[in-house]
Amino acid sequence: MSGKQLLMIVGDFGEDYEIMVPFQALQAVGHDVDAVCPEKEAGDTVKTAVHDFRGDQTYLEERGHNFALNATFEEVDPEEYDGLVLPGGRAPEYLRTYDEVLELVRHFDAEHKPIAAICHAAQILAAADLIEGRTCSAYSALESDVEGAGGEYYDGVTTDGNLVTGRDWGDHVEWISQFLGVLGTEIEHGEPQTVKADD
Repeated sequence: MSGKQLLMIVGDFGEDYEIMVPFQALQAVGHDVDAVCPEKEAGDTVKTAVHDFRGDQTYLEERGHNFALNATFEEVDPEEYDGLVLPGGRAPEYLRTYDEVLELVRHFDAEHKPIAAICHAAQILAAADLIEGRTCSAYSALESDVEGAGGEYYDGVTTDGNLVTGRDWGDHVEWISQFLGVLGTEIEHGEPQTVKADD
């Protein structure tokens, strides 16, 4: 399998699992993932937040990790990437206010490149005018946002053309699986290597 070049747009208080899990999982199957944030450079960090579901009317938000960026937003050339990942959390609320972010997202859609968006990332899709006429999933409280943007809300993981969307980190397995399918990723399982410890 030849790995793809993927771009992930993150920001402060993006959802921890929705950043860390796809970032690592996509690399684990051979893809290169550049994580960027507006106004930050490679080596800088963003603060993440953990959204936990404990039976309340909405999620509980707790401080997560410092996630290190490995590329610089200002240097991104979208032509060099094969796909885009948009995590959720609180970050999409303000990331959608950057024209440069919206231009990047629109580029991937216009070129029919795979886009994986989860949870509150639907706010970016809506701001980029990419939801109208499409089926889209998002965090359940954003159902009216999806419909207000002209889309049909789906309560689960769904793929509509090049767009793969999910509700929250509980959808990771299916969301990442469907994204890998759109990317055309074929995973080959090699023989495990046994390493003997020194006596």
